[in-house]
Amino acid sequence: MEYIWYIIAALGAGIGTGLVGLSAATVMVPILIVLCPSFSGETGAYQATAIALASDILGSAVTTATYIKHKNIDLRRGWIMLVCIIGMCTLGSFAAWKAGNIVLGGFTLILTFCIGIRFLVKPTTEREQSVGKGSTLDWKGVAVSLFFGLTIGFGTGFVGSGGGMMMLVVFTAFLGMELKSAVGTSTFIMTSTALIASVSHILIHPAILLERWPVLLLCITVAIAASLVSARFANRVDSRTVGLVTGVVLTVLGAALILLHYWHLIATQPLTHSVLRCVGVFCVYIIVAASLALLLRKFARVPSYVFRKILHLIAFTALIVMQSTAGRWYIASLTALIFAAVVYPVLCAFEGRPWFDQLFVQKGTGEIKKSLLLLFLMDAALIALCWGGWNKPYIAVTSIIVWGTGDAAAALVGKRFGTHHIHIPHADPLKTWEGTGAMVVTAFLLTVVTLLLSTEIPFVFCLLTAVIVAPVSAAAELFSHNGNDTVSVPVTIAATLFLLSLFTL
Repeated sequence: MEYIWYIIAALGAGIGTGLVGLSAATVMVPILIVLCPSFSGETGAYQATAIALASDILGSAVTTATYIKHKNIDLRRGWIMLVCIIGMCTLGSFAAWKAGNIVLGGFTLILTFCIGIRFLVKPTTEREQSVGKGSTLDWKGVAVSLFFGLTIGFGTGFVGSGGGMMMLVVFTAFLGMELKSAVGTSTFIMTSTALIASVSHILIHPAILLERWPVLLLCITVAIAASLVSARFANRVDSRTVGLVTGVVLTVLGAALILLHYWHLIATQPLTHSVLRCVGVFCVYIIVAASLALLLRKFARVPSYVFRKILHLIAFTALIVMQSTAGRWYIASLTALIFAAVVYPVLCAFEGRPWFDQLFVQKGTGEIKKSLLLLFLMDAALIALCWGGWNKPYIAVTSIIVWGTGDAAAALVGKRFGTHHIHIPHADPLKTWEGTGAMVVTAFLLTVVTLLLSTEIPFVFCLLTAVIVAPVSAAAELFSHNGNDTVSVPVTIAATLFLLSLFTL
């Protein structure tokens, strides 16, 4: 059974190398140490890294040859990186031997997941205007090459992975190379560094060659074939597609292997069960509510701006459901963070598709993913502060309800009936008096109702609090620009409620 995993690991390593110049260890090492029992021993991660590095030698060489054939290589801007990385590989190999299996294995798993997220968030790091091939490095380019060359070289020798991706970022974002030239140059460098690092690993731990030669030979052969095919594919498709494919594969692989590797620890923690239950309820609510909203839009022909606000209502009411399900502030905060961490990369991956803008009714590119990330991070912080810090959970609940419903009322009324635009310095010129008035009324009513239902505060104090909170929240919304009301309004409401609680609540 292990030999099947060896083949899968080598295939993944070769494909990653050919597509975007990833080090073979980015894919191979996590699979070997998690799914292959023979690599779970004291030196298992070190041996897996050595095998991945050895697979990188010919795999990177084959990939490099393909990129050279298509004239996608630029050593004139990459020679300093080459020298520095080669010089630091041996030192990194020795440090890896001293670090031990637990440190090395855990670091590799997390790195794989993070690299995947990076490609989802930003599939390509090219500048709008790339530097021409063969251009001479200026003094900034030399400084960048020296710094990153030394650090990447040590990292390559230490974990055997991340070097290809880091070189790709440096070559495109800092040195201005076109993506395919950056991939070709990085794989050329990886050929040399993989040779030096793998030899260093074997000399430090000869059992890698003496005992693992069948695995070594199999992985090298499969990785070479996979890298050759994927390199030809990468030279024929656009860079964004390559980056997104790589991001999806590495993110899913990294997350799955982290769960498998640490499941014996995760499953025994009571907190795990509570968080999973809360995440489950939260996701069920989101799925059911979103499905009903889509059906409503399809059969009732709901206008786009109304459907947009329905989605917003689903998002913030889901947060209220989550808080009432959690029972503890840290469970609610963790649930919000987990949901953001999972959904944000997914939105990044699908953004740009024709159906995406139509479904979510985006105002601009990246608006939906930015709003979602801000919403859930803000909610996690509000829960931790109001519930965990101040022991006043009703502040977090009221802030979310008042902002979410008030914002929706302001948008709907302003869109339908707004004719008098507000001309106040620093105010959003698109806002109207009709929409702002709708938010004041909605915020007042919901503040009173929420405080009455979630606290034992006397009715008179609820009214007094609402009289202050309503105009403050409307003012915060009025002076918020570019979608920042997702944070500014709930935070302003929470701060107002806390100050009032010192005197009246």
